[in-house]
Order: sequence, then C-alpha cells, then structure tokens
Amino acid sequence: MADASYPEDLLYHPEHDWARIDGDVATLGVTWYAQDALGEVVFFDPPEVGKNITKDEPYAEVESVKAVSDVVAPLSGEIVEVNTGLSDNPETINEDAYGSGWLVKIRMSDPSERDGLMGQSEYVATLTS
Repeated sequence: MADASYPEDLLYHPEHDWARIDGDVATLGVTWYAQDALGEVVFFDPPEVGKNITKDEPYAEVESVKAVSDVVAPLSGEIVEVNTGLSDNPETINEDAYGSGWLVKIRMSDPSERDGLMGQSEYVATLTS
C-alpha cells in the first residue's frame, strides 16, 4: 500500500473522492484516505459508459475485505470511460489511487461545479479536524 499522499493538482470532494480536470473531461477516483479506510479492495462495480452521474450522488461501489462502499461523484457528467483494468486488479486502487487506480472519466455537464471542490491543503485540513 502506498504512503499517504494528496497531490496538489487534484480537486477533492468531502466524501474522499478526487477529480483531475483536463478541459471538459474529469478523471475521478478515491483518495488515499478512502482506500486506506476501506482496506484491501477486492472488487470494483463500475457504472456503464454513457451513464449520467450527479454530483454528490453515488455512482459506483467498491468492495473491500471490510465492507461495500458507495463511491460518490465529485462532479456531474456523462461517463465516457471506465477503468476496465480494475476488473482483474481492483487492488490497484490501494496501490496507485491517483494513477492507474482511477475509476472513471466523465464529460462534465456543469464545469462550474469544480468551484465547490477543495484544493489539496483545504482537503488535508478536513482529515485532521
């Protein structure tokens, strides 16, 4: 399992999800904190490409040896890609949460929603309060 980290180039949601925005496409995943709290991830149940997801609503499930947890959308949009590599290797979420452990890519329907997300220092402060 990787050491705790929270990259500065990402935006963070209070439910421990992250977004990497490139134009109108956002790559989404769970933070180091979330994967650490989950423990060893054994299954990822992704949404289908083409599905619309809504900010602050669950869009997928991650199952660990401890529990099944909803993944909450930090932004709204249409799923344009799912990380199919997680089907065979869900533990990648633990090993590389911000790289090859990404979950989905969406085409944002409301780019202004990014203004409601936290930067790295603001998110880290919520973890210690």
